[in-house]
Amino acid sequence: MPNEIRYEIILYWSKDDQSFIAEIPELPGCAADGTTYQEALAKAESVMSE
Repeated sequence: MPNEIRYEIILYWSKDDQSFIAEIPELPGCAADGTTYQEALAKAESVMSE
């Protein structure tokens, strides 16, 4: 899709939160968490579309 905007997503495990964190550096403050890698990614993609 030519009009689709793409962002970098950084996924990592947070020992303090005991969850995966997905951060989108180009969108300050935009992040999501999840109990699995896939859940964090899905939540991040949902947040980006808002």
